[in-house]
Amino acid sequence: MAMNLDRIVPFGRSLDEYRQMFALTSQELASKKILGVGDGPASFNAEATQISACITSIDPIYQFSGAEIQRRFDAVVDNIITQVINSPNDWVWSYHKSPQALKTSRIRSLKTFLADYERGKRTGRYQVRALPKLEFSDLSFDLALCSHLLFLYSQQLDRTFHLESIRELLRVSREIRIFPLLTLNLELSPYLELVTLEFLDRGYDVAIEPVAYELQKGANSMLVLKHCE
Repeated sequence: MAMNLDRIVPFGRSLDEYRQMFALTSQELASKKILGVGDGPASFNAEATQISACITSIDPIYQFSGAEIQRRFDAVVDNIITQVINSPNDWVWSYHKSPQALKTSRIRSLKTFLADYERGKRTGRYQVRALPKLEFSDLSFDLALCSHLLFLYSQQLDRTFHLESIRELLRVSREIRIFPLLTLNLELSPYLELVTLEFLDRGYDVAIEPVAYELQKGANSMLVLKHCE
């Protein structure tokens, strides 16, 4: 049973999930300038900032107040969890132990995000920006992490959007990691092969690498694109 979402939803993830989804090391957090793409109400930035990481999160949702983001989350969370409960064979309960634990985790991430949101906006850690065009200088970042946007929403975001977005991320960052590679239908994105071939032809290093995290069944790999040294 496919997850039925007609639009991108504000579901945020924790620092520990980012570590596992992107094979992100403590050394990378300590030394790299990182761009979080479509972070939404993730606690990643708030938690990473507490350990002195340099994170800039971008998302169109940051045009809204914390209260408005809370309302948008509240409007979708129960429907999402109900769909998860109704599709038990589509999920792996190794990290999150149950649908209720998943909901609890998402609420916890949201609360941590909201407690940091206004301070982070003032210091520029949360910025209102949207793919496929970003107002950053070339190679402003060492690493861009794109969580649950590209590939996952292949039905909502077309081929051109994927190609233009990845081209732009490679303009502003030396490396991109994208997770997951499956769509909401638990199928490999129809754009994955296209993106791989396109950017190999453009001279970038491109690889699919396994990761420790798996919630959607079979979604345990990320795509890594790098500028050649």
